Amino acid sequence: MSTQPETLPEAHDGQPEPGPELDRLYADFERNSMAPLWTQTNDLMPMVPKPAAVPFVWRWSELVDIARRAGDLVPVGRGGERRAIGLANPGLAPTAYATPTLWCAIQWLGPFETAPEHRHAQNAFRFVVEGEGVWTVVNGDPVRMSRGDLLLTPGWNFHGHHNDTDQPMAWIDGLDVPFVHDVDFGFFEYGSERVTDEASPPFSRSERLWAHPGLTPLSSPGPQVSTPIAAYRWEHTDAALREQLALEDEGHPATVEQGHAAIKYTNPTTGGDVLPTMRCEFHRLRPGARSAARREVGSSVWQVFEGSGTVVLDGEERELHKGDLFVVPSWTEWSLEAQDEFDLFRFSDAPIVERLQFQRTYLTESGRLVPGSRG
Repeated sequence: MSTQPETLPEAHDGQPEPGPELDRLYADFERNSMAPLWTQTNDLMPMVPKPAAVPFVWRWSELVDIARRAGDLVPVGRGGERRAIGLANPGLAPTAYATPTLWCAIQWLGPFETAPEHRHAQNAFRFVVEGEGVWTVVNGDPVRMSRGDLLLTPGWNFHGHHNDTDQPMAWIDGLDVPFVHDVDFGFFEYGSERVTDEASPPFSRSERLWAHPGLTPLSSPGPQVSTPIAAYRWEHTDAALREQLALEDEGHPATVEQGHAAIKYTNPTTGGDVLPTMRCEFHRLRPGARSAARREVGSSVWQVFEGSGTVVLDGEERELHKGDLFVVPSWTEWSLEAQDEFDLFRFSDAPIVERLQFQRTYLTESGRLVPGSRG
C-alpha cells in the first residue's frame, strides 16, 4: 500500500513553509496594502477562464408579466428615467449584470407614456421581439420600433421614447454598462423632459440617408466609430437569412454550418460592428439543425425571436421558446438544436475581446481551434 497521502496540503503545493517569520512577512504585506502573487495565481491566472457568471435562462412569459405589473406600480419619468428591469446573473450577485461586460433588461412603456431624454457614455441598443407603437428619439431623430427591429443608441447620444398608442409595449435593452462601470468610464447627462421630436414617421432620417445596401452618401464625413443607421429592419434581416438557406439548397457555400444561417449587423462606414463594445447578430436554424458545440472567450446574451428548440450549456439541456433569453458566460460550452425553424438574436462583447486580441474559439467535437483564434 502506498504511503503517499491522497492529496498534498495546499500549503506545500509550491508554497513556502509556515512559520513565525512568514507570518510576520504576511502581516507586513497586509499592513502596507500588498498582496503576493504566489497566493493568488490560481485566481488571477487560471489555466482556462473560470467565470463567476453562470449559464441562465429567463422565461419571456414571466418577464412580461413582471414588467406589466411594474407598469401598473412604478411611474416612468425623471429620476427613475426608465421602467427597465435588469436581468441579474445569479453568479454575479448583487449586481444586475447579465455578464461581467453586458447588461440586459426588459423595458416596459405604457399607453401614451414618454420616457424623458438623457444621454450616457454607455453604448446601447434595443431589440423588439413583439409589439409596435413606440418611437425612440435619438439626437432628435424619431425611430419607429417594430417587431424584429434592432435599434441603435451609440454612447453620448440623447435619446428618449414615446408611446403613441393605447397599448403597452415591451422590448429588451442591451448595454455595455458593466464594462463601462467597472473601468470607471461612465458619464451621464439629463436631456429634455419630453422627447425633442414627437413625430412618428415610418422611417428615421438616418435610415433615409444610410440604409441603402452598398450605397454610401458622399456627404458622409468618413468612418464613424458607431453605425449611423438608427434602425436595422426585420424585413432585411429575414431576407438575408432566407437567401443564405436558399443558396445552401442550391449547393452554394452560404451558411456558417449546415442548416445554420447567420448575419452580423454592421457599421456601413467601416464594415465593422455597429457599436465599439458590442456585436449584434441574428441566427436561423432549419428544423432539426444543430450547431457544433463550442467554447468562446467572451460572453453573450441570446433571445429567441421565433420558433423553439434547445440550448446545451456546459452539458445541461434547456428548452427554449419565443422570447426566452439565455446567457453564455466566457468559455462555457454551448450548442443549439432547432425543433422547428429557430430564429435567435445574439449580442456579445466580441469587439472588446477581438480589439484586445483575446479571441479564442474551441470546437469540442473536432478538438480544434477555429481559424483566426489565438492558439
